[in-house]
Amino acid sequence: MANQRIRSYRAFWPLYVLQHRRPATRQLHFVGTSGALILIALAQSWLYLAAPPLSGYLFTWIGHFWIEKNRPATFTYPIFSLIGDFHMYGLMWLARMDGEVACCAAKGAKETGPE
Repeated sequence: MANQRIRSYRAFWPLYVLQHRRPATRQLHFVGTSGALILIALAQSWLYLAAPPLSGYLFTWIGHFWIEKNRPATFTYPIFSLIGDFHMYGLMWLARMDGEVACCAAKGAKETGPE
């Protein structure tokens, strides 16, 4: 059962949240996503669209590998992770992400990490 693949975003979200427990990790995600969105907005041609993923992944992977010390879910669940990143980004703009982390932790969602 532990190796069973997650099939819905709803099931994925609590695991994603718990992979971002530390505020510094979430802040790096915010910087990376903001940078990616700015680069998209400033793109002069399709060639410039190679830069936004680099911005996003650079900051987020620093957060996962050096701060959270976990493996980014992007490697196993790339689509759910992208959705989760924008979901978290929105909650951070609304100053609700800290509460979401507390809620998921209180509900006992278990971080197993991507399989």
